[in-house]
Amino acid sequence: MPAPGPVKAPAPGGRRRILADLTPLRISVDYRRLWVGNTVSWTGQAMTALAVSLQVYDITRSSFSVGLVGLFSLVPLVVFGLYGGAIADTMDRRKLGLYSASGSCALSVALAVAALAGYHRVWLLYAVVSLQAVCGALNSPARTSMIPRLLPPEHLPAANALGSMTTTAGTLIGPMLGGVVVGLWGYQTAYLIDAVAFSAALYAMWRLPAMLPDGPEGERRKRASVVDGLRFLAGRPNLRMTFFSDMCAMVLAYPRALYPAVALLWYGGDARTTGLLVAAPAVGALLGGVFSGWLGRVHRHGLAIVIAVCGWGLAIAVFGLTRNLWLGLFFLALAGCADTVSMVFRGTMLQVAAPDEMRGRLQGVFIVVVAGGPRLGDFVAGSTADLASPTVAITGGGTACVVAVLLLALKWRKFLNYDARKPTA
Repeated sequence: MPAPGPVKAPAPGGRRRILADLTPLRISVDYRRLWVGNTVSWTGQAMTALAVSLQVYDITRSSFSVGLVGLFSLVPLVVFGLYGGAIADTMDRRKLGLYSASGSCALSVALAVAALAGYHRVWLLYAVVSLQAVCGALNSPARTSMIPRLLPPEHLPAANALGSMTTTAGTLIGPMLGGVVVGLWGYQTAYLIDAVAFSAALYAMWRLPAMLPDGPEGERRKRASVVDGLRFLAGRPNLRMTFFSDMCAMVLAYPRALYPAVALLWYGGDARTTGLLVAAPAVGALLGGVFSGWLGRVHRHGLAIVIAVCGWGLAIAVFGLTRNLWLGLFFLALAGCADTVSMVFRGTMLQVAAPDEMRGRLQGVFIVVVAGGPRLGDFVAGSTADLASPTVAITGGGTACVVAVLLLALKWRKFLNYDARKPTA
C-alpha cells in the first residue's frame, strides 16, 4: 500500500547531519500533523498527571495516596497495552486512534467539570486516571503502527528520534507548566488546557486516510488475539532481543528509586537535589534526540542497540562511584542519551522487521515493557540498597546490565549482524 499524503523524495547528496533530521516532517504532511498533535497532547497529559498528584495530596495529605495514582495507571496500561495492540491489528487504526483520543479528551473535561463544581473526591481521580491509562494503551499501538505507512523505511530512525524528543520534552515541560497553572489558576484550568491540547491530536487523526492493517480481510475480521502476537514474537529472535535488551537496562540498572537517598547521603542535598537527579537523564535523552542526525546513517541496528545499552549500564555504574554532584549529573545525562539511541533503533526494528498485521501487537508488548520495566527496576534497586548499600545497588546494577546484554548478544549473535537494509525478524 503506498504511503498516503504527498511524499517527496529525499534531497540528493546525502548531506551529513548532526542535529535531528527533520526530513520526516518535510516529506509527509500526515506524519507532520501526527507529530505536532502528539507533541501538544503529550505535554497536556504530563501537565494533568502533575495536577492530579497535587490534587490527591491536597485532599488526603498522604504521600501513600499519591503513590497509588501510579498504581491505578500502571495496571490498566499493562493489561490494555497488550489487548490494545491486538485490536490495532484487526481494525482501522485511524478510528481506534480517534476513539481513544476522544475518550482521553472527555476524561480531562470530566476532571475540569468536577474541579469547577468543587467535587473533590479521591475515588473519582483514581477512576479517571485508570480510564485515561486505558485510552492511552489503546491509542499508542494504533498511532505508532501507523508511522511505517506514512514514511519510507529509511526515514523511520529519524521519525523515532523526533518521537523521543516529543515524549522527553513533554515530560520536562508539562509538569513545570502544570505547577505554574495550578498555582495561578487552579486545577480546573490545567485540566481544561489538557482537553484543548487533545484537539491537535484529534485533528491529526481525523485528517488521516483509513489505516486498515495489511493482510486478508478474513484475518482482520478475526477476534483480536494477544496470544497470536506472543506466539509470533516467540519465533522471532531479533525482535525478542529488542525487548530483552531493554529489560536488562530497566530492571537491572534503573536507580530512580534511590535518588532521594543518594541526594542526602552522597551529596548532602535535599528535594531540589533529588529533582536535579530526576531531570538529568531526561535532559540527556532530549539532547540525544536533538543531536540525532547521525542515526539515519547507521544500518547495524542490533549492534547499535547492544552498544547503547552497554553505554547506559556503564554510565550508571560510574554514577554509582561518583560523589561530586555535577559529575554524577553528567553520567546520568550520558545514560539518558544512550537510552534515546537504544529506543530509536529498537522502535525502528519493531516497525520494519515485523509485518504490518503484527505491528500493533508488538507495540502493545513494547508498552508493557516500557511501563513495567522501570517499576521492576525500582523494586530491584530499592531491595538491593536495603540489603547492601546504594553504591552496590547502582554500580552493581550497571555492571550486571552490561554483562547480561553481552551474554544475550553472544547467545543470539545474528542480532549483532542485523542490517536495516535487509531486515529479518
